[in-house]
Amino acid sequence: MASFFHQISLFRRILLKTRPYALTWPHIRQVDRRSKFARLHKQSNLPSFFRIQSGKLSRFPPSILVSQTATAMPPTHQSSSTTKVSTFFSATLLLWVISVFFQILFNKRRDLLYIFAGGFFYQFANWVIRFSVSRDPLFVNTSVSLLHSAVTSISVVFILLNQWSLTSFKRMFEHKELVEGTWPWAYQALCFSCGYFAYDQQDMLQYRLYSGFIPSILTHHLVLLICFTLALYRRITINYLILTLICELHSVFLHVRKLRRMAGVRDAESRVVKVEWILNWIMFVFTRLVSHILITGKLIKDASKFEKGIEWPLAMLGMAGMNLLNAFLGIDLFNAFKKEKKPQQNNPKRHE
Repeated sequence: MASFFHQISLFRRILLKTRPYALTWPHIRQVDRRSKFARLHKQSNLPSFFRIQSGKLSRFPPSILVSQTATAMPPTHQSSSTTKVSTFFSATLLLWVISVFFQILFNKRRDLLYIFAGGFFYQFANWVIRFSVSRDPLFVNTSVSLLHSAVTSISVVFILLNQWSLTSFKRMFEHKELVEGTWPWAYQALCFSCGYFAYDQQDMLQYRLYSGFIPSILTHHLVLLICFTLALYRRITINYLILTLICELHSVFLHVRKLRRMAGVRDAESRVVKVEWILNWIMFVFTRLVSHILITGKLIKDASKFEKGIEWPLAMLGMAGMNLLNAFLGIDLFNAFKKEKKPQQNNPKRHE
């Protein structure tokens, strides 16, 4: 009995040292119970009589007095900005879908059905992974992205080798061939990839897999959807866009690295990780940096051969954006490489 009153007295002194704040159960449910209550328990040194069990404070009434450190965060400007970002990109995606439907139904562009075929294919892959492997939205999204990178890489390599077998290497990269021509299966591959970007945009919006006031990944997908669909509508620069998709060979290793870290494989000294980093850097240099710089150089060289219109300015703007993103990606990749190489002294199981 004396021990009981001693614990009550100790808890009363703890409450007097902190500024009390009423926290009701509906507010508690809005925050991560385990982490919030565990942090409260650790900071206030509650006696064992008041231990936290399964995210609840045992023997506490529905309305409790706790330290202000455990209060739920009020709505902030950041949440409002996130809502505006989601609304904007959802609206643009809806307008894009309506535009494609209009082309198919009223302009009889049945060839554009490959866009929806691609979108449905990757959405089906999403469902399969979600119900058979994991329900984690980030894991599912990354897995489908890996599938897209693999499918697109194989398609682009096949298209280039097939065209090379049909004509000379020099003729493949003539201005007229790149702008006005369409290699076998290039149109379908571009439509299929366009369907993926629409699917991925919707998936990231649904599960909030983005960050920042102007999310770079959502902006990237929106720009690609605009450029790809304009090219598909007018049947121009299809081969140019196929060449830009060769960077998906590097994306394969980006997604593999992400899934590898999710699986807990983080030993920088292991042979698998070393081989992965070697291939990652090789593909980054040759399929992103070098290839996109060469495409940009080709556009500049053939600028006078373009007809007056939006084709050349739009192509140059797109390549400038890609080269800028490649530079930022290279910096991020180098920082990740250095971070992974450092020995994790404090906590070897920590996540990035």
